[in-house]
Amino acid sequence: FGYDPAEPNLKEVSFQAPAGQVVALVGPTGAGKTTACNLVARFYDAQTGRITIGNNDVRDLPLRYIRENVSHVMQDVFLFHSSIRENICFGRPDATDEEIYQAARDANADGFIRRLSQGYDTIVGERGTRLSGGEKQRVSIARALLKNAPILILDEATSSVDAESEAEIQVALSRLIVDRTVIVIAHRLSTIRDAFRIVVLEDGRVAETGIHDELMERGGPYSRMFAAQLAAQDWQVRPV
Repeated sequence: FGYDPAEPNLKEVSFQAPAGQVVALVGPTGAGKTTACNLVARFYDAQTGRITIGNNDVRDLPLRYIRENVSHVMQDVFLFHSSIRENICFGRPDATDEEIYQAARDANADGFIRRLSQGYDTIVGERGTRLSGGEKQRVSIARALLKNAPILILDEATSSVDAESEAEIQVALSRLIVDRTVIVIAHRLSTIRDAFRIVVLEDGRVAETGIHDELMERGGPYSRMFAAQLAAQDWQVRPV
């Protein structure tokens, strides 16, 4: 696949995400991670090859079916200029108030929402400008929890929040991924050590696949990225 067909962004990429398991996509910026997820959600169609859900080519499935069965929690959260309540129930407009509140509780969002001047009826502003990054992310997680789609795509969901918000979001994400097929794009490799499978992309190709321990033992691209992140973290916390 290529946004410009003459210059493919993905080349001979093949991997499986088994039902109910977490598969992580890792690699440098521009490796093709988000592009691969965009093909799963059928934001674009591959020029050659197939993307399948349950052995069905996504091009043979109704687009509405795909939208109903795939949820996203993205780094750049999109919220509408409406109330928190309406943003949470966007994927399930018929949800009851109690279902909305439970989704917010599971997303660690209920507490900060109720402290707002209008609670769940607070208008968040265009693209959620009246909320912090961590608050917007938790509203997005609540929306995904309420929608309850079986396939979940997490696109660097914690890479742009502070450490305190990240801890709360990680707890919420641990509830969200239960019994779902999850494709997670990870910036912090420490967050995907327990993934069922890790797929390393480089220059639009699969460089290697495996679990964390296997990839570390191989000494390939994954182990080098992991070591570099550990070194950077050590440098950041080293006292002056």
